[in-house]
Parts: sequence; C-alpha cells; structure tokens
Amino acid sequence: MKDRLEELEQWGIEVILHNRRGWKESLARVLVHGLSYVYAGLVRLRLKLYRDRYIHDHHLGIPVISIGNLTVGGTGKTPVAELLARALQKRGRKPAILSRGYKSKRQKRVRIWTKWLARIRGEKLPQNPPRVVSDGERVLLDSHTAGDEPFMLASNLPGVPVVVDKDRVKAGLHAIENFGADILLLDDGLQYLRLKHRLDMVLVDRTSAWGNGYLLPRGTLREPPRHLKRASYIFLTKCDGSDNTAIIKDLRKYNRVAEIIECRHRPMHLENIVTRERIPLERLYGTHIGAVSGIAVPESFENGLRKLGAKVEVFHRFADHHRFTLREIKQFFDRCERRDVEMIVTTEKDFVRFPEIKDLVVPIYFLRVEIEIVNGKEVFDRMVRILCEPREVPKPMYGSELIGRALEE
Repeated sequence: MKDRLEELEQWGIEVILHNRRGWKESLARVLVHGLSYVYAGLVRLRLKLYRDRYIHDHHLGIPVISIGNLTVGGTGKTPVAELLARALQKRGRKPAILSRGYKSKRQKRVRIWTKWLARIRGEKLPQNPPRVVSDGERVLLDSHTAGDEPFMLASNLPGVPVVVDKDRVKAGLHAIENFGADILLLDDGLQYLRLKHRLDMVLVDRTSAWGNGYLLPRGTLREPPRHLKRASYIFLTKCDGSDNTAIIKDLRKYNRVAEIIECRHRPMHLENIVTRERIPLERLYGTHIGAVSGIAVPESFENGLRKLGAKVEVFHRFADHHRFTLREIKQFFDRCERRDVEMIVTTEKDFVRFPEIKDLVVPIYFLRVEIEIVNGKEVFDRMVRILCEPREVPKPMYGSELIGRALEE
C-alpha cells in the first residue's frame, strides 16, 4: 500500500512538472489546473479571515519566529532553523523549536464521542500531549515517531528542546511551561497563522524561486508570489557564486522592504552511518560512488557530489520522506557491489530513515551540510541581536482559565 501511494505521488509530481506525456497525463493536468483556482480562493479566504480578525491568532507572551517558504519542497528550512537556534543560544536565549512532524507516525486520535461526552459533562476536552523529541538534554524519540526534520534538529542541537504537534499553540505552551523557552522557532511556519509571529523568515530557492509558476495542486506554490510581502527577512538559498541581481530584482517586485540574506548549502564532511567516523570531503575526489536519496530535489544532491569530485556510478532516487526498508537497501548495495563502487553516500535527512545495517561490504556515509551566509551576514547578526535585546512583550491574550478553550479551537 505504501509503495502504491509513493508511486502515485511520484507520478503526480512528474505530471505537474511535464516529465510525463500522454492523454492521461494531459487530462490530469487540466483537472488539477481547475483545482488550483479553488485552492487559490481558499488561501485568500483563510488569510482574510485572520487579517480581519474573524479568526483570532494567539500570543503566548514570548517572540515567535516563523521559518517557512511559499513553495513545497526543500529550500533549506531545517538547516536555517539550526543556524538561528545556535545563534540565539550563544547570546543567552532559550529557544525551542516547534514542528508539525511531517510524515511522522500518527498519534491515536481522541474519539469524537469521547469529546462529545466531555462537552456534555462540562469537562475539559481530552487531548493527546505534544511529542517531545528533545527536552534539551537528550533525544527522546526516533525519526519515525518524531519526523525526519525534528529528529535531525534534536540530534544536532543539544540544549534546544524540540516539540512536535499539529497544534503548535499547544506545543508552544508546553515548551514554555516545561522547558522555560523564551523564544519559539516555528519550523515550516509561514502558513501556520494560529500562532502570532513576530518575524517571518521566508526562504526562496535561487534555482527555482516559484517552482513551475502554478499553485497547488497544479504546481508547487503554496501561495502566490505576491504573498512574499509578508516576509520580514528573505533568505535566498542555494546560491552558487553566480550573480543574483536578476532574481533579487524579481523578489523586489513583491517585497521592497525586507532585507535579503544570500546563503548556500555548505558541505562539511562525510560521516560513516555505522561507526560515526568523520572523513574529509577530499576523499570524494576521483572516488567511484553510489548515491541514494529520498528528498525533494535529488538532482541537487547528486550534482553537489559531482562538484566535490566524486564519480557517481550508481544512483537511486526514492520519493521524498521515503522510509527505507532493509530489502531496498540491500538491493542497492548489490548494484553498487556489481559496479565495484568504493563507497555509498546519502543525505543526513535520509540517514535518519535508514534501518539498522550490519556486515557492510561497501561503507556508507552521509553528507553533513550546513547553511553558510555568503552575503548579508551583518543583517543576520543584527536580527539576532535585536531578538536578544530585552523588550516589553504583550501579555498572553488569555489567562490560565482560558488556555483550555484556546486549545479546543
């Protein structure tokens, strides 16, 4: 069943990107094009309801920084969240990261009749507690339960609590009350409007700023490009040293005031997934390798390996967030052995979804990548400094006796 769903997902991606031709694909494109207008209307309506205060957002009494984007797919939100959390931590703040835990293991839902019975009795509605991936001292959940990105953040950020819940108002309250958080980072939070944002950091992929130009489900845009006006800061990611004047001019059509920070994904080292031995990137030069990944843009990963001098002999691309089985890994290993590759390389995001592997004939490493600011470092430092300065903040909009009601909405 899982394989069928992934095949359907991959087929849909290839249809909207015009990588598949035929009458079925053409008909599908016509249908999803019509649905994209319905989606656009719903996006406008939702924003209007929040803007005109028909639906109220919630202020938890501490700053909330949203890190998000206008498109689906990987723009680098997780490494940017890691960069910001480290910077705030160094200046004495106590950040906590809130995530929805995309494609994590589902929690058992509270049955609807249980909720009705509680309402009739006038009792507090039963709710599942948030998932604590890290309490700041240790990682408490695996990647399947927590989700890929929250698990990575928890593993790489000692001292920073990571809390997962679709209701990030509830998750934020938990982080404040249980871990003493004084600033919240909302991972993938631009579209999450229930929680009041102090700043919106919007990431734009330099290589594909607006995807294919269409809204979901016809394209990869979550919101129209004009909604970039909500950004407080714009992070232009995946810069490669080329001139960015043209794309910055395009960004300025939608937001004339937000400061722009240009950054790139910087490879740091290779790390053996079994022994955790780290080796320098120079080992890739001239080495025949196999590459395996399950990310939104696998070509970017493979081309990055080639730029580091690797000779990619074998590669396999799985669907984004694919959870690998031992059988799949062994099949890929067999292919690599037949091609006599010297090592296998995957991404850090994929590594956390690997099963336990023993008796490796070919060593396998993940590529550790961090965000590096190439232009606008002073802007980023000033932003962090402002966030860390003492400031009077409004009290929460509701007292302790109303918190339960806010969580029920």
